[in-house]
Amino acid sequence: MCDWRIYNEKLVRRGEILISDDVMRSWDKELAEMNNKKQGRKFLFPESFMKLVGYARAYFGLPYRQTEGLLRTYSDTIPKIPDYTAIHKRINKLDVKIDPEVGNDNIVIAIDSTGIKVANRGEWMRDKWNRRRGFLKIHVGIDVSSKKILALKITDERSHDAQYLPSLVHQASYHGKIVKALADPAYDSKNNFSYLWYHDIIPGIKVRKNSSGRSRGCYPRKVSVISQLTNYQYWKDSVSYGKRWIVESVFSVLKRIFGEHVMAHKRQNMVKELELKASLYNQFMNM
Repeated sequence: MCDWRIYNEKLVRRGEILISDDVMRSWDKELAEMNNKKQGRKFLFPESFMKLVGYARAYFGLPYRQTEGLLRTYSDTIPKIPDYTAIHKRINKLDVKIDPEVGNDNIVIAIDSTGIKVANRGEWMRDKWNRRRGFLKIHVGIDVSSKKILALKITDERSHDAQYLPSLVHQASYHGKIVKALADPAYDSKNNFSYLWYHDIIPGIKVRKNSSGRSRGCYPRKVSVISQLTNYQYWKDSVSYGKRWIVESVFSVLKRIFGEHVMAHKRQNMVKELELKASLYNQFMNM
């Protein structure tokens, strides 16, 4: 049963990340380290401050000029206010890391992807003028216990989900030992079953409906196919396949917090924006 008092307090505390004064206290020290032995023009703003600005912009969905205006309201506490061009350049050069804090050693991950619109023109504009800018695909690996994003890959809409499972599992393995990977039939391939089996990871991948138990070339997939065809409910319970739906709830939270489109226009800036949103989501989940 949910403790609503604790839940509400967590939501309130999310604002602490966006208006943190820790950055201000370490401003001079961080700048001195960044500018030590630096050739050319010195940095004027610490990296942690620009990351905080990137978080605020991503959360509130602000253009760069309005982001500068937001910072001006805190001119009494911020040593120096960057203009919108500096905000644009520094945010899109940030080295963004997801940095989830995982409390357990044996991790079960759920893998899936979702689409994000590259423009917010609206359905009427697309239908009337037949202009479609497409989508970006976000591929993620979620820790089903903490609901944090352990792995992230951003591609165009034409990419196939199955080919990114090995890279997502490898990326997630930096945060602990992966013992099980859950995925829908889009990830059903001999290569994925073999990869998980080789790395001693239980494959919780639902196979396609037309799969045959007589398939050859991949013993781990054959075992899973036979198990699912014989008694699907038993297989589902044995691998805890129901927990795969946690990744769907994470997508829902991301889109409710940050919206279903990106503000950036260039591809590399879109990727940076989505990385900032994923990183901020993990910061929220740490509370």
